Amino acid sequence: MNKQAAINLVQSTFERPYHRDRFLTFAKNLFHTFETSTFIYRGNYIPDAYKKQIKTLERIGKYEDSEGNKIDILAVCISQETTLERARTLQRNFISWYLNGSRGDVTKDAALVAFYVDGSHDWRLSLVKMEYRLDKSESGRLKTFTELTPAKRFSFFVGEGENTHTAQRQLLPVLLREDVPPSLSDLEKAFSVEVVTKEFFEKYKQLFLDTKEALDKILKSNPQIQSDFQDKNIDTVDFTKKLLGQIVFLYFLQKKGWFGVSRDEDWGTGPREFLRLLFEKNITDYDNYFNDILEPLFYEALAIERPDDFYSRFNCKIPFLNGGLFDPLNNYDWVHTDIHLPNYLFSNDKLTKEGDKGTGILDVFDRYNFTVKEDEPLEKEVAVDPEMLGKVFENLLEVKDRKSKGTYYTPREIVHYMCQESLVNYLVTELDGKVEKEDIETLIQIGEAAVEHDTQVTALGTETETYSYKLPSSVRQNAKAIDEALVNIRVCDPAVGSGAFLVGMMTEIIRVRNTISSYLVDGDRSIYTFKHHAIQNSLYGVDIDPGATEIAKLRLWLSLIVDEQDIKRIKPLPNLDYKIMQGNSLLEEYEGIKLFDEELFTKSIFDNTAQIAEIKTKMSELQREFFELYKKNEFQGIRKQQIEAELKKYSDRLKKLTKTPKPQVENGSLFDQVSEAQQKAKELKRLQREFFDTAHKMEKDRIKKQIEALTWEFIEATLREQGKESLMREVEKF
Repeated sequence: MNKQAAINLVQSTFERPYHRDRFLTFAKNLFHTFETSTFIYRGNYIPDAYKKQIKTLERIGKYEDSEGNKIDILAVCISQETTLERARTLQRNFISWYLNGSRGDVTKDAALVAFYVDGSHDWRLSLVKMEYRLDKSESGRLKTFTELTPAKRFSFFVGEGENTHTAQRQLLPVLLREDVPPSLSDLEKAFSVEVVTKEFFEKYKQLFLDTKEALDKILKSNPQIQSDFQDKNIDTVDFTKKLLGQIVFLYFLQKKGWFGVSRDEDWGTGPREFLRLLFEKNITDYDNYFNDILEPLFYEALAIERPDDFYSRFNCKIPFLNGGLFDPLNNYDWVHTDIHLPNYLFSNDKLTKEGDKGTGILDVFDRYNFTVKEDEPLEKEVAVDPEMLGKVFENLLEVKDRKSKGTYYTPREIVHYMCQESLVNYLVTELDGKVEKEDIETLIQIGEAAVEHDTQVTALGTETETYSYKLPSSVRQNAKAIDEALVNIRVCDPAVGSGAFLVGMMTEIIRVRNTISSYLVDGDRSIYTFKHHAIQNSLYGVDIDPGATEIAKLRLWLSLIVDEQDIKRIKPLPNLDYKIMQGNSLLEEYEGIKLFDEELFTKSIFDNTAQIAEIKTKMSELQREFFELYKKNEFQGIRKQQIEAELKKYSDRLKKLTKTPKPQVENGSLFDQVSEAQQKAKELKRLQREFFDTAHKMEKDRIKKQIEALTWEFIEATLREQGKESLMREVEKF
């Protein structure tokens, strides 16, 4: 098969709804030859645990590679009530049951499976591979351990309206090797997520660099924009990262049909290529895509609540999302500042080296499939998902120019292990002996697979030799206590990066709460409710890089919206500005507001000699850097702004510290002056508590100003109270 014929085969098979004959033709070309062996499982042949979700399983053929691996070619029809995006674990476990000796004692190594719903435009092509474990029998011989054996699934989401760019790139090498039948390892490579991750990062990095350079040119030629960015301490690196993150977020959501919905139509009926249609509209109705289309979309349509979510500028419904993602970076003046990023940055006709048309942001993103399902160790989508986005952003954190390489990303398997171990130890501590550690480990490690098995035991009403509970009785009996511990859990990552640990912890918390739901009957126990509660109440993070905090928040928001199909049930996104924060975890302050120290009032800390000396040392260091950069003719750009701002901050603080206290002219005793300081201390403590408790940004800013003013009033009152001449002389020396 030549290359063009292979491309045509992939497109005709995967850009259309599932069809058995087309799938059979593809399989014959992929495997070159296989034994046609057809049978169908339906009705009583399907175990009770899967009957509600699985209508039929058809084996189309079977294949054995050169290494002896047995691979079946299957088609599984999912019930109408179960979407392809949901019940992924159940689908994987069903194939695991089939491969794991469902037809007697014969086990298979893998299956190529088409999952589809009758009448649906979309379907999923999956490679499911068994992970058998070998145990020793009593005689010492190795035997295959089959009970609750896990399987891994790697999938392409395909069908009408889905792009096959990734499927083509990864399946073509196998289709073009006519002389060598594929091995199981060849198929694993074709379904590898790492290949598309690497390719997408390189494309994303190029988009980032092109956009940043265009923005740098605009600032250089436009003093008004440059002044606004300087006043708001905005860096073109962070601006570009946030812009790309906002566009990526909308690519995930437009697949749900939530954008561009006609006034009287239902949510979900909007075009799946909404951003592309806006670009085409821009060509005829507007001048600049970013300034005239994207900024109003971000900072009005998505950020401001409107009656019925109708946005007259685009004459359609667009959901109010809130959450801070669509706040202007550092509140830059987007209304009066016209940032005309060139339209070609978003779409153009330039050919890529691979032969694709267009190198703009929309051109590149249009080629990839976006799925809001997070990858899990046993379930991977060969598409751009939030977990992959985390890898891309974490690699992008250190990229400043074309020579930058990026950073390393913690592998998902390591994050998964860390999260499970953390959760085990938390529950052991919180449950205080009610459940043994081994039982908690069983719940967390195999809970999902076990609970599907246990439903059959519950349906029978009693345990038998064949059907017995896999979840320990202590877990089942203490389900409520476990659930309450998970409701009250608090997780903080002091170096949050792109949010991998927080998302991983959330996934484990939700998985366990969902597993024990069959033993609880109270309240709304949907995945969406679990996630919303965890994000709103349990997860916290800090990172010194503002770009990292933005992607961490983005991943949490994406993970929240995936599990709810009805937008009417979606609450506004939780505001994460003061839950995932930019800052230095090694410092005891945030935005200049120090964490409250009770010792402030129990010892005489207002001998400011040490504090003044520290400030003068920092000012000297900044001044040295100032002159070094000046001598090298490098005193410009962001570092220049930072040095000037820091010098001004320290200078202002030094003036206040060295200010000679005014003589006390009012009548009053020392007791009255002490009382004044104590009152201000009490009020300061109250304001600081209020500052850290509130989540509303405008309210936080207002309280911060009050704290700053009251702090100096408190210091002056305390100095007047102490009235120590020696202290005054020390202060005057500076």
